[in-house]
Amino acid sequence: MCAIRIVDYDPAWPDLFRRRSEAIVALCDHLADIQHIGSTAVPGLCAKPKFDIDAVLFTHDKRQIVTERLKQDGYAFHGDPYGDDRWTFTKDEAFCGTRLYLCLPGNSAHTDRLLFRDYLRSHPEAAERYGILKRKLASDANGDWERYTPLKSDFVTEILRHAAIERKKSSKSPCGDFCL
Repeated sequence: MCAIRIVDYDPAWPDLFRRRSEAIVALCDHLADIQHIGSTAVPGLCAKPKFDIDAVLFTHDKRQIVTERLKQDGYAFHGDPYGDDRWTFTKDEAFCGTRLYLCLPGNSAHTDRLLFRDYLRSHPEAAERYGILKRKLASDANGDWERYTPLKSDFVTEILRHAAIERKKSSKSPCGDFCL
């Protein structure tokens, strides 16, 4: 097994994401949204050298067209390996690979990934804790992805819980129950 590689944050990642997303949008003209997700999307956070990108399609009936275009561009199609209605694609690219997920609006996994990313972006201390955990788990897993990924789940669940509480508090009306 190969070691799980975690690299320091690279300030070039936002620009590289912009270029990759533009290329994806050019291939997939049926997108409602495209988002940089995962550790490479959080300034200062260490990451695997692979971009996670969520692309949201307007409708389900365009998935096949988009899938064929992505495959023609060198993306490998992996189906829906997590059973959460996200089609997964990967592409090995110079410097940093791409993992692309296609989903529909309102997909709960996509919503959670945005919530997680945004929480880490606005809470650098949580991002720092996550980076420390990722490096430790990568070392402990000794190249075993089946071990590495699930070991992060408790931290992810904790962050999603905090983020949901924070979002709920911020969405409350400033005048509480007394607004007319």
